[in-house]
Amino acid sequence: MTATRHHVIIGSGSAGFGAAMTLRARDRDARITMITMSRLPFYNRYDLPRIFRGSRDWRSLLAVPPETYERQDICLRRASRVVDVDGKAGLVKLTHNEDIAYDSLLVCAGGRAYLPEALADYDDLMHGFASFEAAMQMQADLPEGGTVVMLGGDMIGLDLALTLAETGHRVTLVPTDQIFWPHSVAPGDRGPFLEALERSGIRVVAEGAPVRVEKGEDGKPARRVVLESGEAVTGDVVMAFCGLVPSVEFMLGAGVDIERGLLVDPHLRTSNERIWAAGDVCQIWSDADKVYKFYHGWRNVRVMGELAARNVTGESEVFEASTENGLTVDEAGRLRSTFWDH
Repeated sequence: MTATRHHVIIGSGSAGFGAAMTLRARDRDARITMITMSRLPFYNRYDLPRIFRGSRDWRSLLAVPPETYERQDICLRRASRVVDVDGKAGLVKLTHNEDIAYDSLLVCAGGRAYLPEALADYDDLMHGFASFEAAMQMQADLPEGGTVVMLGGDMIGLDLALTLAETGHRVTLVPTDQIFWPHSVAPGDRGPFLEALERSGIRVVAEGAPVRVEKGEDGKPARRVVLESGEAVTGDVVMAFCGLVPSVEFMLGAGVDIERGLLVDPHLRTSNERIWAAGDVCQIWSDADKVYKFYHGWRNVRVMGELAARNVTGESEVFEASTENGLTVDEAGRLRSTFWDH
């Protein structure tokens, strides 16, 4: 009698969710376990700005009702942190000393917000936006019509900034080297895009990089950001959007090749034949460029998860980016990005 295979997925975002549903469709008898630090089932984090348009019930943001996982016989382990992976023994180790054995492991852990070293000491004075809970806390702390000071300005942050401007809030953007990430825009070419943001109601202050964040004085805005030029900007909330860092720390002992992310071949397999990776956590080998490359954006991340799952179950497909990330200004003067195409 053939033993039931156990597919384990680390991460429940776009890549992990797509992988789980694809695995179940292709392998009806397998055990499938999803492990996530989130307390909620899968929701698209790019939808979080909808909170400012009235979507404050977490159920309205879910991709599928919670009972879908039970109907699909997928074990969803929420609020669980992976601390190590033993690639030789085929074990995922959780923080509460539980080991989960796997036949195949698909790592879709995504990334965490990148914070430049100069700002790291001020993390406790800034709000995050990487989860529903963090987004709701930021919304609660921002007064009606209040001001957000946004440092960096990657495409996830700019999506939020435009939503805030459209819903009666004020946004001051302090661009850093990560402006427009993951798009690569040379400093001399940023003018038209920054002007499009200003036309949309966002104040752009390009007077040097932020050097520190301070608490505001009594009776004044809650936060003060000091720039290299010596100028200071104030606001009720300060947020940093400077791109992502792949979440790979728990894989350091797994015996797989790692650069900035998990290195995978075009089939999304790591150097361990039982371990695949998909989404923001991995760098994919490009035969054309002879380098390992990241492919960000909701569409590419979703495609990776589904493709990796098909390969786990016997296919041999090669990943091809579904779109080239492009940044443009449309005829109405508004900023447009393929990164937002979700």
